[in-house]
Amino acid sequence: MKPRFDHEKLNVYQASLEFITWTTELLAKLNSKAAVKDQLDRASTSVPLNITEENGKFAIRDRCRFLDFARGSALECAACLDVLVAKKLSDEAAVRPGKEQLLEIVSMLMGLISSLRLRIGEEPGTYSCLGEQEQEHEQE
Repeated sequence: MKPRFDHEKLNVYQASLEFITWTTELLAKLNSKAAVKDQLDRASTSVPLNITEENGKFAIRDRCRFLDFARGSALECAACLDVLVAKKLSDEAAVRPGKEQLLEIVSMLMGLISSLRLRIGEEPGTYSCLGEQEQEHEQE
């Protein structure tokens, strides 16, 4: 049996790797040395790295923070694809599959963030000063 880390079992992690594969193929077809190519490469790499880092954290707030970083990087990738089209380095039909993948990745990340945020919070407690007031009266 092949050893697997917990993050490798996540669908969103697998989807982010598929997006990197797709992105690498797209970037290989582009002849330009536009800065957006490097930015897309960095942002796409950031998504699975932040998902992995989130999965290694125990504190829910830390986990949400890294998922939010991954989400931000995925949105940055979508903007990079738009810039490629705006600069006429690619066309809408060529970037559409990547944008569809990113939409799915962002949706999965939002689902994870929402489920974690539901765990944050404190059970409503009953706080009473009555016990303290009774102690003060007994001391008088």
